[in-house]
Amino acid sequence: MIMLKPQDVLVMLKLVALGQKPWSYARLAVDLGMSPSQLHSAVQRALAAQIAVKREEAIRPHIRNLEEFLIHGLRYVFVPQLGQPTRGMPTSHAAPPLVQHFAPTNELPPVWPDPDGTVRGVEFSPLYKLAPQAARADPALYELLVLVDAIRGGRAREHNMAVKELAKRLAQYG
Repeated sequence: MIMLKPQDVLVMLKLVALGQKPWSYARLAVDLGMSPSQLHSAVQRALAAQIAVKREEAIRPHIRNLEEFLIHGLRYVFVPQLGQPTRGMPTSHAAPPLVQHFAPTNELPPVWPDPDGTVRGVEFSPLYKLAPQAARADPALYELLVLVDAIRGGRAREHNMAVKELAKRLAQYG
């Protein structure tokens, strides 16, 4: 039985962010802060779960299957933990590309805990512990992770907006 791990989804989102650019295990491992063996295992699980596909010698996200999993399964498998107020990096409806669609409120925004963060908000556990660091270095990956977080833990309006925006971005991939 294959069980996806959060880092498998992070790897697939990174590949979506890269677009059709070629990649190597060594380079992707550095970009994501993972070891090459962790990355290789993540790719193998993604292939087995059919959210990735091997075409010729290239491994790419299987966009239709990945989209289905992200929209309909992710929030039941990788449920976010909400915590105490903390300093961090905004996510979900509090970060681009969703922040522009929602009026500011008096509620603390969801944030990934980060001592270098610039926003005070409510702790929202990242999909994978290394996601904030990888997102900081790649704005396209950050936006995909923000959308995934709104799907994982957003209210209905935030969730629906994130689904539309994610579908648009995944359609641009292939």
